Amino acid sequence: MNSKQRLVVVGNGMVGQRFLEALPAGSPDFNTQVFGAEPRAAYDRVHLSSLFSGATPEDLSVVTPGFFRRSHVQLHLGQEVLAIDRGAHTVRTARSVVPYDTLVLATGSYAFVPEVPGKDRPGCFPYRTIEDVDAIRAGASGARVGVVIGGGLLGLEAAKALKDLGLETHVVEFAPRLMALQVDDPGGSLLRRRIEDLGVRVHVAKSTRAIRDGESARHRLEFADGTTLPADVVVFSAGIRPSDGLARACGLAVGPRGGIAIDDTCRTSDPDIYAIGECALWNGRTFGLVAPGYRMAQVAAAHIQARLDAEASGPLPMFTGADMSTKLKLLGVEVASLGDAHAASPGARSYAFIDERRQVYKKLVVDSEGRRVIGGVLVGDAGSFGEWQQMMLNDMPLPEAPEDLLMPPRDGVRPAAAGLAALPETATLCSCNNVTKGDLCRAIEGGCTTLAGIKDCTRAATTCGGCAPLVTQVLKAELARKGLEVDNNVCEHFPFSRQQLFHLVKVGRIESFEDLLARHGRGLGCDICKPAVASILASCWNGFVLGRGLAALQDTNDYFLANMQKDGTYSVVPRIPGGEITPEKLIVIGTVARRYGLYTKITGGQRIDLFGARVHQLPQIWRDLVDAGFESGHAYGKAMRTVKSCVGSTWCRYGVQDSVGMAIRLENRYRGLRAPHKIKLAVSGCTRECAEARAKDIGVIATERGWNLYVCGNGGVKPRHADLFATDLDDATLIRYIDRVLMFYIRTADRLQRTASWLENLEGGLDYLRQVVCEDSLRIGEELEADMAAVIASYECEWKKAIEDPLTLARFRHFVNSDAEDDGVAFERERDQIRPRAQAVTP
Repeated sequence: MNSKQRLVVVGNGMVGQRFLEALPAGSPDFNTQVFGAEPRAAYDRVHLSSLFSGATPEDLSVVTPGFFRRSHVQLHLGQEVLAIDRGAHTVRTARSVVPYDTLVLATGSYAFVPEVPGKDRPGCFPYRTIEDVDAIRAGASGARVGVVIGGGLLGLEAAKALKDLGLETHVVEFAPRLMALQVDDPGGSLLRRRIEDLGVRVHVAKSTRAIRDGESARHRLEFADGTTLPADVVVFSAGIRPSDGLARACGLAVGPRGGIAIDDTCRTSDPDIYAIGECALWNGRTFGLVAPGYRMAQVAAAHIQARLDAEASGPLPMFTGADMSTKLKLLGVEVASLGDAHAASPGARSYAFIDERRQVYKKLVVDSEGRRVIGGVLVGDAGSFGEWQQMMLNDMPLPEAPEDLLMPPRDGVRPAAAGLAALPETATLCSCNNVTKGDLCRAIEGGCTTLAGIKDCTRAATTCGGCAPLVTQVLKAELARKGLEVDNNVCEHFPFSRQQLFHLVKVGRIESFEDLLARHGRGLGCDICKPAVASILASCWNGFVLGRGLAALQDTNDYFLANMQKDGTYSVVPRIPGGEITPEKLIVIGTVARRYGLYTKITGGQRIDLFGARVHQLPQIWRDLVDAGFESGHAYGKAMRTVKSCVGSTWCRYGVQDSVGMAIRLENRYRGLRAPHKIKLAVSGCTRECAEARAKDIGVIATERGWNLYVCGNGGVKPRHADLFATDLDDATLIRYIDRVLMFYIRTADRLQRTASWLENLEGGLDYLRQVVCEDSLRIGEELEADMAAVIASYECEWKKAIEDPLTLARFRHFVNSDAEDDGVAFERERDQIRPRAQAVTP
């Protein structure tokens, strides 16, 4: 093995980062230095517009914490490489000259801004980086009208950004239709109608000649046809160009229209310099999608590593081009384009379907012999994209009636030639991470039986997520083919999943474990099914969990309405809605703690936990707290626990809404709600996010126009940020959406499944959940709201119920046949409070 090679990477975007990840972790072969012109490490530029709707730059990061330290990579941020000296094998920045043995150019692309007079006026912005987003947001303050110049993919993303900022939004496109490269005239016409229905005004066949001082707005756009358009903010999103300036300056071969020329190994005209991503030109083509860039990164990493390893054997990967098919959602409208979308190939034929009522357009392009798919366009419904793409990429034969691929199945039967079984093992299903059907099948063979497991094992569907439906289909088909049935039955006594049991209880109006067991189960039940059924009964009917026939079903915590600790004592957590508490109530808690000799601790959920209570003391403690106006905080139950908040607009100079008031409203609304697992909420009064709402099952973050709603996050062993679900909601819509999300989760989740895991395994994921909740696609919205209303109306404090019922009180004793206390509990003092006495360890 040679001594360490000096590897320099110019650019730390998504592709540059993927190249670093493709190198052997912590490889001793390289002394690696990375130079990034931007002030932050690699982030997801594809989802840049999410910054306008509540996401943070940290949310977009694609760098796992500690990556550079673990990989021994030196990262230099905010240091643009100014020149390459190929003869001396060095790169120069404003601060240093750095030698290299191998150089990788991952410089990406830049936003193309047409040479229009006035393009540099204040209030005119490119749209490419996080800094551009910050500038646009600042420029939109006090503005009324925003105009995007460019009606392609990036232009429509920029239009969404301006709309999210609350501006009257216009899109100006030079071509006669939107997305001229991806869709044809009928598709473009339907896309325009759908986008205009959302409130965005579209102007096509417009050539911008100048931007000048405006009268009713800051600017006036002047067009070649003599018309004008007022604008306060102008965003240029008219395409991208490869960042090849360094390569040109040092004499590397570049294309006539830009791009650093590379061969199949991603090597440039200099054998010691590689180029990957949007800056690279292969066979006269540049690639503006992330998936081809990722493939280049893998190829370059493999060949650079092989140069150092004389014993390397076996074929190395090559870059042989990439499928430029795209599927995305623009302003909420599904759009997909694949292959020869315009039927430009000699002899190409087209099948088309248009539904004006549903605003759906589909076009399938086949070869001259009518045997193979060579392209397609989908607008309004892109559900067929995965199947069509795989048929095209794998040269699969068309069914006898190709029009069946556009229409619903005849007699409910899919065409024989269509389907996953016909796909070869080498078919790439996730192009972002180069995951084949064979990779998925091997993961399933190795024990992955859920979508979440497949994601963890293969990385499929973890980047853009577009392949998730296809990956799910493969998972189901392979499990069926192998005869591997996923047993999601609750236990041996019930041959049903929790979701099925919930529906049996709800539809059959079953109110007891014995009735459910008699109708749908067998045996006597166990410690698994009893608490699960108890939770379902509580979710459906909201009865007292220690009521007739229910107490015996509960686990220890629910049985005693308190959390058992390691020494056999219990903790008591009274509800403090929104974390707001009066001095008088604080004194009550202190008095109770002192009276019963309890340890006190402020929790992460903005409550006060009282530890060290013995069983016989629990009703006495509850009575003292209830008499002072406290309720059970349900810290012991699989239920809604707490709603954390910041002080919001009431006190904080940055707050834009009353976060405390909303938190108290939500906590009082959902108190006592029983669920498959614990539920935590938080409300932040501004985007500074002091309440950490994005780490909660339900997170609410204030905006100047309302509330942004986030769903299905959690902390714990496997932390997950909540996903942005809806933006700028008024109070009533926010609460309606939360009602529906929570009740849908309660209906459909598995036993002991957190909301994060539930969403990851929910077929259709976040988009499907939005359809169910926001669009009421299943027509159950009113039913979900009615179920929540019934829970709210029947709420009773469980502590109050317990201390008022003599039969319940009778169980709060250490011994069934004696009033004696447990003398096995012992404490010692530490920091002026009690703690369990340390146990001596027997050697």
